[in-house]
Amino acid sequence: MTSIPEALLWCLSAGTAAAVVLAACLFRAQRQRTALAGRLAAAEEQHAATVRGNTELTARLRATEAEIRHLAGARIPDLTTALSHPHVPVRGLLDGRFADSETDHALTAVLDQISEAVAKERLRVDAAAQATLRGATTTIQALLYRLQTALQEMQHRYDDPSVAQDLLHADFLNEQALRRIQATGVVCGAWPGLTREDSYLAELVVGATSRLRGYERVQVSNQLRDPVAVVARAVEPVAITVTELLANALHHSHRELPVTVTLQQGNRGASVIIDDYGVGMHADEIEHAMALMSGEREVMLTQLGDPPRAGFAAAGQLVRQYGFGVHVESSPYGGVRAVIYIPGDPLLTVLDESRQPMSVMAPVPHRPAASAGSAVPATGSGTSPAPVAAPQPSAQHAPAPATEPFAAAPGGHPDAGAGPGAEGDLPRRRRRRPTAEPEPNLPRSEPVADRTPEETASRWAALQQGTESGRAAAARPEPPRSPEGNPHA
Repeated sequence: MTSIPEALLWCLSAGTAAAVVLAACLFRAQRQRTALAGRLAAAEEQHAATVRGNTELTARLRATEAEIRHLAGARIPDLTTALSHPHVPVRGLLDGRFADSETDHALTAVLDQISEAVAKERLRVDAAAQATLRGATTTIQALLYRLQTALQEMQHRYDDPSVAQDLLHADFLNEQALRRIQATGVVCGAWPGLTREDSYLAELVVGATSRLRGYERVQVSNQLRDPVAVVARAVEPVAITVTELLANALHHSHRELPVTVTLQQGNRGASVIIDDYGVGMHADEIEHAMALMSGEREVMLTQLGDPPRAGFAAAGQLVRQYGFGVHVESSPYGGVRAVIYIPGDPLLTVLDESRQPMSVMAPVPHRPAASAGSAVPATGSGTSPAPVAAPQPSAQHAPAPATEPFAAAPGGHPDAGAGPGAEGDLPRRRRRRPTAEPEPNLPRSEPVADRTPEETASRWAALQQGTESGRAAAARPEPPRSPEGNPHA
């Protein structure tokens, strides 16, 4: 009876031990399960993050591809257009998330390299085009000068007024072609192509006017106090500039409206003021014209429009090379006012009128009336007659033996002197006495204003041919006459 409880005790002990072992195993399994569940959740989260990262990477890759396509299809064409037309904007990034990123820096670097490459290529092509035009215009300009000389010789050779009229018309057309070729050559860096001697500013303006169609509309008023002249090296550049500004004024105003030119003299130089009554210019057009004529930057042919307008650009080239100034603004009359300022030092001088008289084609200066006891009479209006193919100022006079500087005397005036008077008085002007008494005004058979340009041209040609014929007849010995009175018998 006593052995059964012991066996049961042993069985219970064994069962307890097995239960403990089983509980330990179950606890261990539970821990492993929990650990596996945690690792599984972490793996799932990592997988979800990987999926999200792949999605974002795919979206960024697609956005980058879109930016590259936007760069090639929009930004680069905008850039190439903006290099020719600065007012055209260049579009930015398509996606703002790329701002100030590596992608943004890389795309900006691409644009900078393309801009530099295009600019260098444009400069190279433009330089080649300018060199070609420069050579062509130089050759054509030389041929036109030879044609001009031949036409002038023919004008002296033939006495028929109708032939002279046709020759003057051909010479005038040749002068207009020469002006266009000359301006184009100057824009391309060519020399103006003509050497002059010191020339009166008033004569220079008249010569510039005679190069233009519609010259009869130009009214010149000479307000210069002294016989101011432009030094030889700047005569043709100033004449080209005046011509181009006058051409612009005549072209943009009605054919029945005048264009007024006023010559003014200051303490430091002289000015040519051109006013028209035309359509005027907008603020951006004036700004563009001033940029071309400032002479501060090089001008490319592609910036002159299609077809190229070389007038303002030629003026800018000459301004940079010779040192005078050009200013354009809206005119009080509704059109455009252009002012050419020529500094007295070193571009102006004063000539001696007694040794180098001014051409009769130049406008009469508006000088003040002479004081009591002076032999210089007062002069009237300074509006010049309409010239027809007027000779150039350089061909009118021989070089002046002596000139005086533009502003050498006290007070900024070449003729200013000490003058009599108490100490502190302003210097008085000394005027040259005329070499001969002025001829009285002869009566006219008809008013000049009533003549047409064709009648004026005919009279000028007849006068020129008559003078040449008279000189030639006076130089020839008289042939012996036959008894019948026929000198050719």
